[in-house]
Order: sequence, then structure tokens, then C-alpha cells
Amino acid sequence: MKWLEHEVRLLLRSRLSRVALLLLLGLTVLAVWSGLQEIERQQQTIARLAPLHEQDGAAIAARYAQSPDAGYPAYYSFYSTWDPPREAAFLAVGLRDVTPYALRIRALGLQAQLYEGEVFNPELALPGRFDFAFVLIYLVPLLVIALLHDLISGERQAGRLRLLMSLPDSARLWQRRVTLRYLLLLACLTLPVLAGAAVSGTAAGTVALVLAIVASYLAFWVGLSLVIATGGWRSVANATALMGAWALLTLVLPTLANVALTRQIPVHQGVDLMLAQRQAIHGAWEVPREETMQRFFVSHPEWQATAPLSAGFNWKWYFAFQQLGDESVAKQVQAYREGLQARQTWTERLGWVLPGVGAQAALHRAADTDLLAQLAYQDQITAFHRQIRHFYYAYLFNDQPFGTADFAKQPSFTPRAAQGASLVGPLCALFALAGLVCWLGIRRFKRLPSAG
Repeated sequence: MKWLEHEVRLLLRSRLSRVALLLLLGLTVLAVWSGLQEIERQQQTIARLAPLHEQDGAAIAARYAQSPDAGYPAYYSFYSTWDPPREAAFLAVGLRDVTPYALRIRALGLQAQLYEGEVFNPELALPGRFDFAFVLIYLVPLLVIALLHDLISGERQAGRLRLLMSLPDSARLWQRRVTLRYLLLLACLTLPVLAGAAVSGTAAGTVALVLAIVASYLAFWVGLSLVIATGGWRSVANATALMGAWALLTLVLPTLANVALTRQIPVHQGVDLMLAQRQAIHGAWEVPREETMQRFFVSHPEWQATAPLSAGFNWKWYFAFQQLGDESVAKQVQAYREGLQARQTWTERLGWVLPGVGAQAALHRAADTDLLAQLAYQDQITAFHRQIRHFYYAYLFNDQPFGTADFAKQPSFTPRAAQGASLVGPLCALFALAGLVCWLGIRRFKRLPSAG
């Protein structure tokens, strides 16, 4: 193993190499620590909700201990829902940074409650979250370029390339140097990730998927650096070409693709659904009560045979037009979700040609922090809201009183289980891209003798 000691000593003699490796290690440690802190903050926020919800529920129960109907308890009772972060969420915070992971709902119209969380300052979300995914996708290629751009040209400019190429095992020499740099970069990335996974209790299978993503994406940039480094150019030209490739693959093309997707698959904001639903509810006050109830009974025929409305204000009518408000935007909600899912599908397809997009999508899927996770949380809220409504409908439409014992029967929310990460497609794309570029880089080594 003397060759390894010699190559390591030779590599570390370069100040640029030392700085690049230490910088990558420091950035990865900082990103993992920052991710763990953010996930702990979210967990603490969710944990604080439980006692607050109990206090609020106890106050409502005391206030309406013997209510003649369920109207006031249904109107004033809030229910907490939450989406706990998965163990690997510290690696890629994803949409959890800009969409609600805890939401209080009640038996009123749901759409207005779902999308109130979209009202935030976009300037605060613009910089994004500094996490491991950011370091891997955007910063790692720069450090790969720093270590490999002058692998061949540096020896040529120093006058040693012809001598090195005359050695009997010159091909193995270059393989060792490339492999050493790749393994050192990989170690700087994986060691903090393994430490963070141990702290968060991430499952071994998820850790293996993350490491496969990291190794593949790193291999792609190492292979691309070899393709450029073996072209016979000077070191400055190699660095310029690689920096151009980095800007194109990680910044320009993904941005253009995102603009194209936005134009080809237009999707309205969730706030638009909220406004449309609220407009329908506000307009219901001007609609005759009998007409509202007949429309309600079309989708809820099980309550059609119940007692008619009493004179004056009636809670049955109120919650009926709340329900109709949601139903009035059902098609818009479906189109909204289909548009989001279509964009997600095309983003995954872009990952087959843009490694940064593919690696980022795969990391977010492994961490369960992507769009699919957010939609799954909304589906769970929708199902729970339906359960809340049906609970109160049994009291309202049967004209039953609502007392202290009935508060104890209120439905409770159960957070969703982690979704299985389907990463076969993104991983295959990364493997294919990395394998192709590395193969091209190895083939170009055959041109080294003539270049020397």
C-alpha cells in the first residue's frame, strides 16, 4: 500500500486539494447539522401543539357542556393535524420549508383552510434551505472541478507527463489517482451523512439509497471532469469548460426547463381555490334555504328523510352550504392536483438527462419531503375532515343534543405513515448517466500517449 501513501501525500501537497477537501467536509457537516436542527425545530413545534389542542378542546367542552345541538361545538372546535418529518428529512428539507406541516382545521369549508398556508412572503423562500441536497447538487461539482481539472494538464505543464506515460503501469497510475480523489470526496460527503443518520435513527435501507444517489452523482462529475481533462487543453481551459458545464447543467437548463413546464402545464395557485370556495360560501347566504338543502341532499341522500329546517337560522343549513362550497370547486381542485402531479412527472423525466434534477428529486423522495409527500398529507387532512363532518352530521340532522360525553367521542387525527420511496427510475437514470460519462472519460485515456 506504499502507492496509496505516496499518492495521498502527493495530493495533499497541493494547497488547492487540501482546501477543497476540508471545505467539502466542513460544508457537509454544517449542512447535516443545519438539517438536524431544522427537523428538531419542526418536531418541537408539533409536540407543542398537543397540550395547546387539549386546552382549547377542554375550554370548548366546558363552555358548551350541555348544548341543545352540535352547531356551536362543531363551529368552534378545532382539530390539529400534523405531518411529522421522516428520519431522513434532515438531508433534504424540500417543501417542508414553504408548506405547512401542521394545520388546524374545523368542520367548515376545507379548501379555504388547506391553502391559507400558501400566503407567505416569496422573498423569504427564494434563497432556499441550506441542506445536504444543496451541497450535493450545487457545490460538490465545483470541488470536483478543483481536484480534477488539472489532473493531466498539470503534469504536462510541469514537464512530467511524457515520463509518466512511459512507465509500464501508467494506466494504473491514472486510475489510482482518479479513484483516490473520488473516494476522498465520497468520504467527505458520506461520513457526516452517516453520523446524522445515526443521530436521527434513519433506517439502513434509506441510508443505502441516499449513499447510492451521492455516489452516482459524484461519479457523473468525476467522469465529466475526466472527459474534459483528457482533451489536451491547458488547466485554465479545462477549468473554464467544466465551470461552463456546471452552470449549464445545474443552473441554466433546469431553469429553462422549469419555465417551459410552467408554460406548458399552467397551474393556478391554491389561494385561487380558497378564494373561489369562499366566494361560493358567501353567495350561499343569498340562496333560498330549501334550494341549498336540495342540492346538499343530492350528494348526501342519507339525510334527506330527516326533519325539515326550523324557522330562523339553522345549523343544518349552515354546514350544508359549507359542504356545497367545497363541492363547487371540486373540479378545480382535481385539475390543480393533476397539474402539480404532471409537473412532478415531467421533472422526474428531466432527471434522465439532467443529473442535478434527478439527484435532487431522488433525495427529496427518499426524505419524503417532495410534492408527493405534501399531497399525501393533504389527502389525509381531507379524509379526516370528512370524518369530522360525518361525526357532527349525525347530531345535527337527527336533532340530538351535544353534551360533555359527546366531546369525548370526537374523532382524533392519526399522522400518516412514511411512504415507500420508489427510486428505481431516478437511480437508474443516475447510474446510466454516470456510467456513460465515466466510460467516455476512461476511453479518452487512450489518447494520452499522443498528447504527451
